[in-house]
Amino acid sequence: MSHSVNTSLSTKRSFWFFIGPAFLVSVGYMDPGNWATSLEAGSRYGYDLLWVITLASLIAILMQLLSAKLGIATGKNLAQMIRQQHPGNGGTLLLSSAAIAMVATDLAEFLGVAIALNLLFDIPLVVGIFLTIFDVLLILWLERFGFRWVEMTIMAFVVTIGLGYVVELWLAEPQWAEVISAMAIPNATILDTTALFIAMGILGATVMPHNLYLHSHQVISRREGNGDVKEVRQRFYKMMKWDTVIALVGAWLVNSAILIMASAAFHEQGLLITDIDEAYKTLGPLLGDAAALTFAIALLASGIASSTTGTLAGQIVFESFFKKRPLNILKIRLYIRLATMFPAALAILMSAKPLSLLVLSQVVLSMQLPFAVIPLVRMTSNPHLMGDLTNDLKTKVTAWSATAVIVALNLWLLIMLTIDALKAV
Repeated sequence: MSHSVNTSLSTKRSFWFFIGPAFLVSVGYMDPGNWATSLEAGSRYGYDLLWVITLASLIAILMQLLSAKLGIATGKNLAQMIRQQHPGNGGTLLLSSAAIAMVATDLAEFLGVAIALNLLFDIPLVVGIFLTIFDVLLILWLERFGFRWVEMTIMAFVVTIGLGYVVELWLAEPQWAEVISAMAIPNATILDTTALFIAMGILGATVMPHNLYLHSHQVISRREGNGDVKEVRQRFYKMMKWDTVIALVGAWLVNSAILIMASAAFHEQGLLITDIDEAYKTLGPLLGDAAALTFAIALLASGIASSTTGTLAGQIVFESFFKKRPLNILKIRLYIRLATMFPAALAILMSAKPLSLLVLSQVVLSMQLPFAVIPLVRMTSNPHLMGDLTNDLKTKVTAWSATAVIVALNLWLLIMLTIDALKAV
């Protein structure tokens, strides 16, 4: 979808008109990849890595605000702007990196749905992988009634996941004083190679490249052509700020709840959880069947919802490779889902451990982050592109600092893994 830069938005719209784009994005912050990293982090290190989720969530809110701002100011999504600003091989490289991120995202989402179906209905993982193609048919069917129907469906899934973890925390009875302290105060646990690997997974599972592309695209759905441009764009961005902060604070709470539950239920019992199905099977004896059932239902809601948003983000990125759309939207989405399904199916056929594969997929996402974040910060700091919505000095300093943290953690992880590999030789 493309709009001219001069498109503006009605100043008479209600607050609720603007709610939706960020909630669509927030699903990516509580997808099965988050479950994998937070379950292992909580069961292995207790509450020690909670501050990493807080830091990652703050960076995520900042980057999603920049993503929304880019869509509001330019009328184009991040993929389209990368193609516009880097028309040669540089743009192709950046978008190819984004395509890799889409595959890693779908890997986590497919596995999440397949594992949940297996836990709830004893459906084999491989069969569950292929059953998830029906979520595409559901997307295409719902869109015939307007995209707001898709947004409302996703928001219903978000509420289901959130309520699921309210139940889980009530049953797990965590140490709340320790939780609050661990959320805000960093500790040296991250210096351990395994902890750093998991922390990078948390970062990759929280600040996800596909969400930056998706958010910049979805805010365009709220643009309309009336009113003074500057006045309207400022109000539009203000409303999108509320949408983003509310949705992502909710995602931060769910993310934290997964780790808190894992710490209270598993770490305090001396149990290390290395698979999602192991978490499900262990919750029953520890906290009762209701806890296990709630866990599986929330996981299913998470997988289906994030598969939906992953499909939409994949379409945005893959379409950017074409100057003209070669196929209609329905076929493109179907082909993208088919193409991204095979890595997950192949991994399961090769008997990869689901949780390890999920954590690895999140580390891959983290490694792809600089290729999305750096162009985003650079473009939103360009007054020729952004006009009155250009990043101010404080935002520039904060955004580039967050980008530096992401790049530094990536380099740190590469160095640590290289050292470990050399020691093993």
